Amino acid sequence: MQTALVIGYVWPEPNSSAAGRRILDLIDAFQADGTDVHFASAASPTDHQCDLTALKVTPHAIALNCDSFERWLVELAPDVVVFDRFVTEEQFGWRVATAAPEALRVLDTEDLHSLRAARELALKRSLAGRAGADVPPVNAGGAELFALMREDDMLLRELAAIFRCDLSLMISSFETSLLVDYCQVPAELLYHLPFTVDATITNAPGFTAREHFVSIGNFRHRPNWDAVLWLKQHVWPAIRRQLPRAELHIYGAYPPPKATALHNKQQGFLVKGWADDALTTVAGHRVLLAPLRVGAGIKGKLLDAMLTATPSVTTAIGAESMHGDSDWPGAVANSSAALAAEAVRLYQSETDWRRASGACAPLLAQEYQRARLAPAFMAFLRERHSHLAQWRRDNILGALFNYHSVRSTEFMSRWIEVKTRLAKSL
Repeated sequence: MQTALVIGYVWPEPNSSAAGRRILDLIDAFQADGTDVHFASAASPTDHQCDLTALKVTPHAIALNCDSFERWLVELAPDVVVFDRFVTEEQFGWRVATAAPEALRVLDTEDLHSLRAARELALKRSLAGRAGADVPPVNAGGAELFALMREDDMLLRELAAIFRCDLSLMISSFETSLLVDYCQVPAELLYHLPFTVDATITNAPGFTAREHFVSIGNFRHRPNWDAVLWLKQHVWPAIRRQLPRAELHIYGAYPPPKATALHNKQQGFLVKGWADDALTTVAGHRVLLAPLRVGAGIKGKLLDAMLTATPSVTTAIGAESMHGDSDWPGAVANSSAALAAEAVRLYQSETDWRRASGACAPLLAQEYQRARLAPAFMAFLRERHSHLAQWRRDNILGALFNYHSVRSTEFMSRWIEVKTRLAKSL
């Protein structure tokens, strides 16, 4: 494949979000395979977006609901088009199918948005009428989660996007199982690709060179904000009672006033905001805290902890699909009391800390090694692309979801396009 186009919901911010890091993973995989990469987005530029040109990626600003995209796409003639999240496929998928019919269409799900929404719904119901209560994550199994996911049409939208594409990338093995076991998605439509890293840890500070706790995550991401609130109200007070001199340093992009208002030096609860370098920031602390009660996918902050040999304390939702059959490099607990107890143990016991820290490198090599994962992914793409016509003939459900009578997003977009033209002509 000579040319790849990635269409982003937003411009990638790898230092702000796991989604941004994921995009750079894909770009790296394409470039390592000798593919020329273009990135396009209809979003507004941001202060924290990465310099794509410096990465030898060609950026393009595109417009929603405008046939200029199709004219440009015909000229580009990509071999593969990657949609960043299902909403991007809804907006541009039919245009790609029209203007570049021979391009392999790939959906990068990032995570299952419908799963995240289902867990938020479950937590909301648990919190109903119990403002400020110490409510743990809802321990829901696959069947219960699927029932919650079915309450919102977001699941149907995600499934439609998956069926319309030639392949969908899954970052979480748990989410792959949900789709196959409960949503009847053929396994051949899905490809498991977690984050990829150069699995090397160098110059990580030791136990005595570190102090304090750290939590990090984009404040615009609701699971991160919920984790900060749970820390503030329940988890951190339990830790602070046992470690009165310890501090919790909270980092993340785009902190709103309601987050900075939680800053309290007397309590050791310090809201720091943007971190210039997440790895350097995490590496300076003894333990990372990620008490996630909701969420989906796999968590970039916990990968950062592994990359810096930093023990982490999280929930089952946080650790989901991140460690295979290996022990977690830190601790997993699902109540504020248990999270606090594990955090204190790792903070105080050098023996336990070193054991958890030493487990990071083997886990990175086992689950996230770029040198193994990226070439296998590219080989799979080339194989699917080489038999694309036959694949599409065999994929009858994909043909069904691409049939014009169910392509409501296309006709809505065309209507907006005509309406805009008429408004300009008046």
